[in-house]
Amino acid sequence: MALGAFLLAAFAQSSLLVGGLVVYPFRFSAKVIGALAAFGAGALLSAVSFDLVPQAAALATVESAFLLLAGAAIYLVADRFVESRFGGEDSGSPLGIVVGAIVDGVPESLIFGIAVTTGDPISIAFVAAVWISNVPQAMAPSDDLRQQGWSVTKTGLMWGAVVLVCALTAVFGFWLGTTFSSATGAGAAAIAAGGVLAMLTDSMIPFSFAKGGRPAGIWMVVGFALTLLMI
Repeated sequence: MALGAFLLAAFAQSSLLVGGLVVYPFRFSAKVIGALAAFGAGALLSAVSFDLVPQAAALATVESAFLLLAGAAIYLVADRFVESRFGGEDSGSPLGIVVGAIVDGVPESLIFGIAVTTGDPISIAFVAAVWISNVPQAMAPSDDLRQQGWSVTKTGLMWGAVVLVCALTAVFGFWLGTTFSSATGAGAAAIAAGGVLAMLTDSMIPFSFAKGGRPAGIWMVVGFALTLLMI
């Protein structure tokens, strides 16, 4: 069963690697990258609104609010560390979006692992939404990193490490579920929601607008609506 949790999380996050590498053999205009980033932002916002937040609602309101803030704080601290270590733009930093993918993907994977042990149904639509939204989420910063001189190997290793960390986190979630009968994915969902909302505001939405211009707003709504249909 631990292997099942590992494979489920690895599959859900594998699209980060796909999206991160596709920008090397194929070239996309700034408008296309912006539209894809906006689509991914809308898909993530839909997943937060209609999957993560409802899961977090199982907690007491104060606890849920605290964990939302904790998720945002984790993202901001991690983003600041990456910016100070590797540098980045003041807004819409590509590495900020990568940090957001980690802050988003790790709690999601924890939820997957716990759900496998508790028998809670995992929505196929939600897994699909995560997979689909990850593609533009990875494409947008990877194209920027490619232009900054990152090699395909370096980018692939970065996204591969993110996928591996997420898969191992699912195994940890499986261990939590088997060790503690009270373990649920509600807390992880709240942390993920807070981190994603902070990332969308600080990085992904500014990035999509900077690249795609005003049409980015339309593409964000398209991503939101299509993901809503799947959940």
